[in-house]
Amino acid sequence: MDSEELKYTRVEYERRFLVSPHADWRSAVESYSKTFEDKYLRDSRLRLRILTDSDTGRRVIKLTRKFESASAYFRTISRILLSQSEYELLDGLEGDRLKKVRYYQNYRDRVFSIDVFEGELDGLVLCETEAEGLEDLMSAEPPPYANHEVTDDRFFEGGSLCRTTRADLMRRLSMFDALGFGKRASNLTSGPNVTLMKEGSFKVL
Repeated sequence: MDSEELKYTRVEYERRFLVSPHADWRSAVESYSKTFEDKYLRDSRLRLRILTDSDTGRRVIKLTRKFESASAYFRTISRILLSQSEYELLDGLEGDRLKKVRYYQNYRDRVFSIDVFEGELDGLVLCETEAEGLEDLMSAEPPPYANHEVTDDRFFEGGSLCRTTRADLMRRLSMFDALGFGKRASNLTSGPNVTLMKEGSFKVL
């Protein structure tokens, strides 16, 4: 069990980018991947997750709670590991499912994850990266295939995507075509205008 899995509560600093369906990202990623099978429990901020490694078939089952945050760029999350029987008990609650395969690339000494969604969301590919702090996060330069930053767009959060229909997805993606989907999001001047403030907080203008 790695050290990350033992962190029951932590602040997650994360940015998210939309990947063009025409981008050649597969030639850049490692062969290793993980499959995520999520269930977002209704009327709560809880998520059940089964995580399976492609190399070993090892499965990890988690229950996660994401807290409200004033910013889309960081939030506190808490999680615990579950047994199979505990998972089956909670899986009986009403919820919405989401499945994706995650690939990885080390780009400019930073790990980026590429999420390929399945089912109703087939064709949606998102790129994410995490950091230990806000300044480090905002200095991240995404790979060339990461066309448009959507960190502050709640539509692309898991809790929203799990309830998204195929028609809704196609409508939203067509909006990015109109905005210049191929435009790089390699620096803050082409993304959100972020103002750093005291004590690690910030606002997006």
